[in-house]
Amino acid sequence: MTAHLPAPKIPRFTQQLPNVTLEQLYTLIGPDMKAVDMVIRDRLHSDVVLVRQVAEYIISGGGKRMRPALVLLAAGAMGYQGSRHHEMAAVVEFIHTATLLHDDVVDESALRRGRDTANAMFGNAASVLVGDFLYSRAFQMMVAVDDMRVMRVLSDATNIIAEGEVLQLMNCHDADVDEARYMQVIHYKTAKLFEAAAQLGGILGGADVELEQALARYGMHLGTAFQLVDDVLDYSGKEAATGKHLGDDLAEGKPTLPLIHVMQCGTPEQAACVRRAIEEGGRDDFPAVLEAIHASGALDYARARAVKEAELARVAINALGDSNYKKALLQLTLFAVERNH
Repeated sequence: MTAHLPAPKIPRFTQQLPNVTLEQLYTLIGPDMKAVDMVIRDRLHSDVVLVRQVAEYIISGGGKRMRPALVLLAAGAMGYQGSRHHEMAAVVEFIHTATLLHDDVVDESALRRGRDTANAMFGNAASVLVGDFLYSRAFQMMVAVDDMRVMRVLSDATNIIAEGEVLQLMNCHDADVDEARYMQVIHYKTAKLFEAAAQLGGILGGADVELEQALARYGMHLGTAFQLVDDVLDYSGKEAATGKHLGDDLAEGKPTLPLIHVMQCGTPEQAACVRRAIEEGGRDDFPAVLEAIHASGALDYARARAVKEAELARVAINALGDSNYKKALLQLTLFAVERNH
């Protein structure tokens, strides 16, 4: 058997922060989150009935709202007193929602957040076109803010996210994807919008260049940790909690970190099993792949990588002034790695 790569050491900070729920974390920004929801509802308006139906269906489907929360928490940590952060938080949520609509079409997904995906309900064409509507509405809103730095951060993020989607598509059914290539997909596809959200809060709050970049790094590492835990939950979560079918990534031929670890560190038989599953897709090999993942320590490895990213996020905002908002940002790093959904 090939020697295991050493898993990153789990930092002590997970024992230093109280384990809190997302609802408890959001207590601090409860009124702001309600204001963001009002902006979202208002900006979803369209004279085209199908646009309203699809957009409201996906927006009302729940979700953690972590990206808009990051805008609010980062702005609060900088002492921001205005209301523009509500508009920017809604923009970030629209961009995220548009990517979900397009993702589910590309992945042919049928379940998200415990219910039918929009494409399953309304068809692929409607999902793609309403995703386009949300993108364009987001750009209308960011232009109205009339701040070139805000527009640059959001437009760059949107472009990089699109590149990440294409990179992921290129990686599908490719069993030769290594950890570096996979981490690039995470940084582009998921972490970039977390980074932009935290950075926007800093810009709105008047952060200097160093603090703005510190918040951006925080968001990038938090988003990376969040996605790595999603990868773990795809092979260890409960469908009722995750709101998606276990093994979806495998069925789509996505070489995520647990699978990459098995191919690098498992027995030749385990590596061959995972390679075949990635190249062929489907769920036929799921039980054998799941056994190989557990036997090789792949989930522990991926979760430890996530914890390390969360620690880097925590370190990134060391220079941020003490406040309840900073405490919430720190606690969010714990939630990202301890969650089960």
